[in-house]
Order: sequence, then structure tokens, then C-alpha cells
Amino acid sequence: MNPVLVRFVRVVDAMNYRLGRIIMYGIFLMIGVLMWSSVTKTFFLPSRWTLEVAQFSLVAYYMLGGPYSIQLGANVRMDLFYGNWTPRTKAWVDAFTVIFLIFYLSVMFYGAVGSTAYALGHFGDQPFAFFGDLFRTFLTGGWDAAKEKLGFIERSPTSWRPYLWPVKVIATIGIFFMLLQAISEFIKDIATLRGVDLRSGEPIRRREASADGEGA
Repeated sequence: MNPVLVRFVRVVDAMNYRLGRIIMYGIFLMIGVLMWSSVTKTFFLPSRWTLEVAQFSLVAYYMLGGPYSIQLGANVRMDLFYGNWTPRTKAWVDAFTVIFLIFYLSVMFYGAVGSTAYALGHFGDQPFAFFGDLFRTFLTGGWDAAKEKLGFIERSPTSWRPYLWPVKVIATIGIFFMLLQAISEFIKDIATLRGVDLRSGEPIRRREASADGEGA
């Protein structure tokens, strides 16, 4: 197996594993926010920020935890026939279906970048060029020069009116990491078909032979 691809799989898997293990505790943040919302509605004046903070926390929990879920295979799937297939058949089917996931996430990532650019006041159709120009301006002129590149900053139309670009940045990062993890899964499926199990780092045939030897 190409060592560059193997290295890509190892780095992406390690990064998304650590991220997922951290984000999993975000459920307690959401519980705390919703509990505080219930307390203030019952005993005090209702807090204006609780609903949207809970929604933004859910976005972060779902988007940043998505790559870890893909890595574990914990996403919802039809298992009517899949569970009875051989590892090689599963790899064939997974390698084919993950292509659609990669395409879907690529489209989602482009849309997320465009939505984030819109939240920062860019109303054109070239969001990547906007962020490239913004980054170059920041490097050469600093934060004050970069702020001049921004337009009308989008805010929520609620009474609290928070800025929307932070949650859109989080969603964009989460989609990008899910895209990387989907590519990693595709590489691992191809490796399985070639007789190498990148999920454990051992050749499949060697593991099967060891299992047969122990059974004998």
C-alpha cells in the first residue's frame, strides 16, 4: 500500500478520534444550557440566549462528532443483508457507496464555505477567492486591514441577535473533517480488497491464517 495513503489514513483517523472523544462531552453542555433555561423560565425571567446556545451547541456536537461516528461505523445503515456478507464483499459495497458520500460532503463543504462567506458580508459567487483574499490581507496588513474586507456581518433575527459566522465556521470545519474521514474510509476499503487491513495494520490474509491455525 502506498505509504503516503497509509500516512493519510493514520493522521486523519487519529485527529478525528481525538476530536470525537472531546466533543462527546458536549452533551453535558447542552444539558446544562437546557436545564438553566428551564430554571430561569420557572423561577426568574427567561434568558434570551439559551435556545440559540443550545442549537449552536447541537450543531457543534453533531458536525464535529460526525467524523468520529463515520470512523466507528456508528452511522445509521440498512443492515438487512450487510451483516451476513464476508469482509471482502462489505469492502466492495462500502468502497462503492462511500463515493456518493464523498460527493455529497464535497457539495456540502462548498455550500458551507459559501454560507460562511455570506455571514461575513460576501455576496458574490466566489467564496474561496474571498477567503483567500481575506487571509492574504490579514498576513500583510493585520486585523484592521482584514476587517475592511468584510461587509455586513450576518446576525440572527431573534431578540438576542448573535453573530452567525462562528457556528457556520464550526459547521464548515465539521463537514471538512467528515470529508477527510470518508476519504480515509475509502482508502481502507480499497486496502481491504488488496489484502491489507488498515483498520488494524495487519494483512487480512495473515490474520485469517492465524485464526485458522488457532482454530485447528
